[in-house]
Amino acid sequence: MAVRIELRENWILRAEDPDGVPQHIGSSGIPATVPGCVHTDLLAARLIPDPYQGRNETELGWIGRTPWSYTTSFDAADLAGAERVDLECEGLDTVATVLLNGERVGESRNMHRSYRFDLRDALRPGANELRVEFASPYGYAEALRRQLGDRPNAYPEPFQFIRKMACNFGWDWGPTVVTSGIWRPIRVHAWNTARLAGVVPQVTVATAHDGTVEGRVLVRVEVERSEPGEDAELVLRARVADREQAVVLPGGVCRTEIEVTVADPELWWPRGYGDQPLYDLRVELAAGGAELDAWQRRIGFRTVELDTGVDAGGRRFTFVVNGVPVLVKGANWIPDDCFVTRVGRDRYARRIDQAVAANMNLLRVWGGGRYESEDFYELCDERGILVWQDFLFACAAYPEEPPLAEEVEAEAREAVARLAPYPSLVLWNGNNENIWGFWDWGWKEQLAGRSWGEGYYLDLLPRVVAETDPTRPYWPGSPYSGVPDVHPNDPRHATVHIWDVWNEVDYTVYRNYRPRFVAEFGFQAPPSYATLRSALPGEELRPDSPGMLHHQKAVDGNGKLARGLAPHFGETDDFDDWHYLTQVNQARAITLGIEHFRAQWPDCSGSVVWQLNDCWPVTSWAAVDGEGRRKPLWYALRAVYADRLATVQPDGDGLVLVLANDTDREWSATARVARRAFDGTVLASVEKPFTVPARGAVRVPLPSEVARPGTATEELVTADTGVRRAYWFFAEDRDLAYPKPEYDVRVVPDGGDLRVTVTAQSLLRDLTLFADRLDPGAEADDMLVTLLPGESHTFTVSGGAHLDPGLVVEPPVLRTVNDALRSSGRDGVPA
Repeated sequence: MAVRIELRENWILRAEDPDGVPQHIGSSGIPATVPGCVHTDLLAARLIPDPYQGRNETELGWIGRTPWSYTTSFDAADLAGAERVDLECEGLDTVATVLLNGERVGESRNMHRSYRFDLRDALRPGANELRVEFASPYGYAEALRRQLGDRPNAYPEPFQFIRKMACNFGWDWGPTVVTSGIWRPIRVHAWNTARLAGVVPQVTVATAHDGTVEGRVLVRVEVERSEPGEDAELVLRARVADREQAVVLPGGVCRTEIEVTVADPELWWPRGYGDQPLYDLRVELAAGGAELDAWQRRIGFRTVELDTGVDAGGRRFTFVVNGVPVLVKGANWIPDDCFVTRVGRDRYARRIDQAVAANMNLLRVWGGGRYESEDFYELCDERGILVWQDFLFACAAYPEEPPLAEEVEAEAREAVARLAPYPSLVLWNGNNENIWGFWDWGWKEQLAGRSWGEGYYLDLLPRVVAETDPTRPYWPGSPYSGVPDVHPNDPRHATVHIWDVWNEVDYTVYRNYRPRFVAEFGFQAPPSYATLRSALPGEELRPDSPGMLHHQKAVDGNGKLARGLAPHFGETDDFDDWHYLTQVNQARAITLGIEHFRAQWPDCSGSVVWQLNDCWPVTSWAAVDGEGRRKPLWYALRAVYADRLATVQPDGDGLVLVLANDTDREWSATARVARRAFDGTVLASVEKPFTVPARGAVRVPLPSEVARPGTATEELVTADTGVRRAYWFFAEDRDLAYPKPEYDVRVVPDGGDLRVTVTAQSLLRDLTLFADRLDPGAEADDMLVTLLPGESHTFTVSGGAHLDPGLVVEPPVLRTVNDALRSSGRDGVPA
C-alpha cells in the first residue's frame, strides 16, 4: 500500500508565550493556512495591519520574537496495515519541534531542508493530534551567536546564525519581517516494502566517433526499505524518450545507478540561441509486479561549461552552452515576496515572462533569499532562461562550527540533488560578497581568527557539487577572481560587483571599467506611482515624507538619489518631477553601463543588473516594483538587451558607433548617422555600410563633422541602422537648450485598451506615459521614447479604454524631460 494524507485543513495557530504579544491576540488560537506563515495568518484574521503599508512594519517586530504552534488532527483509519508511516515536511520555518499525540517525533533547525519523521511509535488508531512548535527565530539565532561568538555582517541582525531566509531580517531593499510557519506542504505517508528516497539524474551529451550526438541520463537512486521489506527483490525502471532501462536490486541493496541513452536528442538552448525541447524522465520502483513508488521530472539535453581561462586581459568568465559562448543579458532575482507562500506558479510566470520580454537570458538567484520552488526552475526551463544559483550565504561572516556546519552540508546536498533535473540551472555559486567582505570590509580584525565561511566556499560546497551533480560548474563566490591571492573584486578577473557608481561616484564612471563579467551593478529609483499610493494611502507624497523614507531602506538612499540626479538634471522640489526624473536617471545609468559592457564583447561576456524584482513596495534598484509594475528601467533594459543593438559611444575626443549582434545571422546594413539641431535640421551626415558577424560586435568610427558639435547645448547625433535608433547628446540635460515640448495627440479606444498617438512638433526627450496614475491596472507598452519634430509614436495602454483622454495627454501622466526641466527653470532651459 501507499497512502498520502495531505495536511492542509483545520490548522490552528497559537502564540505560545503571551509576553510581548498584543493583548487582542492572546493565545486562544486562530485558523491557519498551510502552507503559510504567522504573518499571513494574522493578516487573514485581521489581527495585524498590513506590514507593507506605511510604517506598520515597525509595530510587528514582536512576531519574530514569539514562539508559535500549529495544531491539526488527522484520522489514521486508512493507515492500518502500513509497514511504515512517516510525516513528510517539505519546509518548516525554521526552529521547530514536531509532536504527535504529545510525543516528540522530530525537530527542524533549517528552513532550507525537508524532513521525514517516523510516526509509528506515537501513532494511534483513529484521531491523532499533530502539533508543530516553532521557537522564536531571534531567540535561537541570538543564543547561537552568544555560544559561537559574534561575526560581522552588513546589517545589525543575527541572520548568519540561523539557516533561514536571510532577507527576512531586513536588507537595503527589504523590511524586517521575521517569519515562522509551515511554509511548504506537509503530509502523512504510509508505505510498504520500499520507497524512492532519492533520485538524482545526471544528464550529459556526448559525440560519438561517427559524429552523431548521444544523450545520456545516469540516474542515481537511493531506496529506503521497511523492516519487512529488507529482503525483497526490487525492480527499478527509468524511461525517457521511449527508451527504457531496468535494474534489479537484490534484498538488502538500497543504492544503484541506471543509465538511459537517447540517440540524437534535440538540444536545449538558452533563449535567443535555439529551442528548449524537454523530455519526460520517469523512474519507477516495483516489487512482485506491483508499483511501489514513482518519480517524474522533465529534463533537457545540453552541455554547460564555465570558461575561466587566463588571457592577456585577465581571467575570463564565460558561459559556454553546447559549445557556444553565451553573451549573458541578465538580472539578479530576490524573493518576490517576503511571505514566500504568496508566490505561486502564476506569479512566477508573470515575473519570468517580464524577464523574457526584456530580452534577458539569465536570472541569478541571490544568496540572501532561498532556493526557489520547482515552478520557478520549470518555467525557466520552458522559456530558456539560464539560472545562476547561489548557495544561501550573503553579506556576512558565517560560522563553520556545529550545529551550523552539519546543517549547511545537509542543506547543500539536498538542494543540489533537488535541482539536478533542470537544464536551465547552469552554475552553483558559493556565496554573495562574503569573500569580498573578508578582504575589504574590516572583517579580519573583527573575526580575530574565528571562522567566517571560507571552508564552505573553497572545500565543502565544491565537494558537494562534485559528488552530487558533477555536470554543472561551481564557482566559490561573487565577486571572486578565481584565485585566493588576487583581489576578489578585480574587474580584470572573472566576476565583479560595481557599487562605487551608486554609492560614491557618477554613473558615467561605468565607462572607466573594463570588466570580464559584471555580476552586480545597479542604480535606484522609486516604484510606480500607483504602488506608492497603495503603500502610503493618505500620505502627502514627498521624497522625505515619513512613509517615503520608511520605504527607502538604503543607507542615505535619498541623498544618493539626489547626488546622482544633480549632475544630469539638477535639483527639483516638485514631487512629480522628482519621481519622473529619478526613474529616468535610473534607466539612463543602467543603459549607459550595459551599452558600454556590450561594446566590449567578447572580453566582457555579460552583465547581471541588480535587480529584476522587489519583495514589497520600496524605492530600490529593481526594474519591476513590488506590485509587479514595470518601471522605466524595465523598458530601458528591453532596449539595451535587444539581440541587435546600435549605440554611440565616446572614443577619445570623438565618437564611435558600436553595433552588437547577438544572433546566429550576419547583420549587414547601412548606418545613417546625422548631427542635427534640436529642430531636426541635419547639420552633417554620413552613411557607413557595415557587416557584423553572428554573435559579434564591430566599432565604426564617426567622422569629426558628425562627432563634434557646433553648439553642444543645441545639437544631437542620431544613428539609424534598421534597429532601435541610437542617440548621442553633447551635454547634460540640465545644460541643454530644450525647446518647449509641443505635440499633437490622438487618443482612440481599441477594445479594452487605449491607443495614444503622439506626433512631435518639437524635440521630445524620453516621452513616457504613466497610465497607472489614472488607473492602477492600466499600463503602457513603451516608455522613454525620443522623437524629432514630425515623428510619431503610438502607445498602447492595456486596460485603458475608460481613461479620461484629457488627463492622459497632460503631465503628470504624459511626461517628457523637456517639460520636467522647464517647469523648474533649470540651467539652460527657460521656464
